[in-house]
Amino acid sequence: MNNNATIGDPPTSDEQSGRLSDFAYSSIKEQLTRGAYKPGHKLPIRSVAEMLKIGSTPAREALNRLVFEGALVMAGPKTVIVPHLDPAALYEVTQMRLALEGLATEKGALRATDDVVDKLLALQEKITLSLDERRYSDALHDNKEFHFTIYRLCEMPHLLSTIEALWLRVGASFHDLYPEFAEAKYGVRNHMAAIDGLMDKDPSAVRAAMESDIRDGYRRLKKAAQERQKRQ
Repeated sequence: MNNNATIGDPPTSDEQSGRLSDFAYSSIKEQLTRGAYKPGHKLPIRSVAEMLKIGSTPAREALNRLVFEGALVMAGPKTVIVPHLDPAALYEVTQMRLALEGLATEKGALRATDDVVDKLLALQEKITLSLDERRYSDALHDNKEFHFTIYRLCEMPHLLSTIEALWLRVGASFHDLYPEFAEAKYGVRNHMAAIDGLMDKDPSAVRAAMESDIRDGYRRLKKAAQERQKRQ
């Protein structure tokens, strides 16, 4: 697990099992969207329960919920696995990301304050350092925060929840970006272009930069998915 990921404190023992299950679901979901697990990573019920300091029943309920949503797949009676996205699923998710993340970006761009820009610059500095040091899990952790710092500006909660659902499906696959994506600095250039657009109060430029980031990533992820299919 990414050491920088924060999963919070579990509910106290006198709270209902449903609360514990919700806590486990939210915790694992956050890990998946931030790329804390690579495709193929196994999540045994017992390990999840121990990690979150909860019982096996709420851990199982949380994992079953994520299996139902397609974020995980069953690998046995007591184990689930983080799946690879095949080319068709990757294409569909990417098309939806372009439409929805582009919309969120453009709707919120004019709400960016100097504090938001400063936060994005600090996040990008951390991302760049992580890439230079080949700490790709750390880079993915901060990459999610970079994107959603911009998306949250739209103040459209239903749109945001839909975007999060897409990241839940694709987050683990982002590991396939590296090392090529880091060496070519595609993401760094796109992120800096987005920041420049926010500073210029140009929503179209910010949207174009974020869409370019998604497209550049898709090309690398598509190549990795196709190579994986050939090996199977």
